[in-house]
Order: sequence, then structure tokens, then C-alpha cells
Amino acid sequence: MEKVKLIRENGVSTIKFNRPDSYNALDLETLEKLLGILNEIEGNNDRIVLLTGEGKAFCAGGDVSMMAVFKDMELFDRLMDTLEQITLKLYLLPKIVIAAVNGSAAGLGMSIALNSDYIVAQKDAKFGMLFAGIGLIPDGGGHFFLKERLGTHQAKQFIWSLDQVHGEEAKKMGFVDILTKGAAEEGALQLAAKLQVSPLQAIIKTKMILHHQQKEVLQYFLREEKREQIEAALTKDHREGVRAFLEKRKPYFQGK
Repeated sequence: MEKVKLIRENGVSTIKFNRPDSYNALDLETLEKLLGILNEIEGNNDRIVLLTGEGKAFCAGGDVSMMAVFKDMELFDRLMDTLEQITLKLYLLPKIVIAAVNGSAAGLGMSIALNSDYIVAQKDAKFGMLFAGIGLIPDGGGHFFLKERLGTHQAKQFIWSLDQVHGEEAKKMGFVDILTKGAAEEGALQLAAKLQVSPLQAIIKTKMILHHQQKEVLQYFLREEKREQIEAALTKDHREGVRAFLEKRKPYFQGK
């Protein structure tokens, strides 16, 4: 089974995470497949890209298997370099990117959703960074995208919390653009249809002007996330967070 699917129809390239049994959690293989698809669609004629997840979630974040990556520097570098390439590729894609969020977008899944031009979400969708629960920090440009949408003060407090906010609250906060009662993918396709009868070339040019101006800033955040993430992974709090997660209990952090 393909962990990430690509479907092209009516001028829309739909990228769909396809691990519904694990709420579309991301392992290294899934991320490398995602990067390959982004490279594949970069030069196609579709002007719109739709990101979504199969089943009951958009993406639950990193797979439990990713915890082992922090014990192997070669694997860690491979993971973070792949993440950097995905983040920059998606951010600088000369197309309109729509994230259709059904269910949960958590951790790295939320970072990926935020790296879009529009987020369309169901009312009962849930958003949360949640990295603090295992003593880590956001990656995939999560700091950059939250700062862009919320401002520094709100961004840092949202990252520090373990809050998951539902669609309506996320819309009020400013990181959901369109709320839908029905399926998020259906709402995203309706948006895509409206965009296709708009001056898309001009719209995309505006995107590229704004995004290229921010490219070096995003690269700074990605470098810092990589540097600080490995340090966070070496802390006692991270080890305690992972143990608590696996044991399904509340972690006891000591700031060490």
C-alpha cells in the first residue's frame, strides 16, 4: 500500500496521506515519498495542490518509530534534511496549496498544514503542536508558520501548551481560513473550482513575490529547529515524555 497517494484530476494534484490505521502518522519512508511526489508535481500543469489525509485524520504527526531516529545521527540528519526539503519545496511551489483538514492535524502534521495558502477544516477538526508533551520542539518550519499566522507572543504560548483547538476556535485564532460543515476535502475542491476561474497566474505571482522574500527567514528557522531538536532529544525530559507516552500516563517533567 502506498503511504502517500497522488491523484490528478481537473487541474488539481491531490496528495493524500494514506496510513489511516495510524491516523496518517509520518515515518521517514512516508516523508521521503512525500518529497518525491512534490518533486514530481512541481513541473506539471496543475495550478492547484490539495493536501489531505485518508480516513479520520489529516495527520497525527511523527510516527512512534521516529523516536529511534534521535539515537542515530546519520538517520537524524537524513530525517531533518528531508523535512527541510519538503518544507521549502512546498513553501516555494508555484501553485496554490490547499490543506483539507479532517480530524486531527498534530505536531509535524500541523506544521505541514500550516505550510499552505489555504487551510480548509471541518468544524470538529483538531489542531495542536503537542511537541512539548514529549519534551521536543516543533519542526517542519512550525515556529515560522505559527509566527506568520499568530504573531510571536501567541505562537510561543500555543507551542508551549498542550492545547488542541477545534476548527471554530482555530478560525478565530487565525490559522484556519475556511470552515466547513461537511467533508474538508469537498470544501477544498469547491475552493479549487473558484480559484480555477480566477486570474491564477497573477495570484501565483503575488504568492511567489511574498514567499521568496521570506525564504531566508524560513531557512533560518529550519536550521535552528534542527540544531535545537537534537539538543532537546538528549534531555531527561524528552526521555520521560517518551516513557509517559508509551505508558499512557501524564509525564513528570523536571526541566532537565
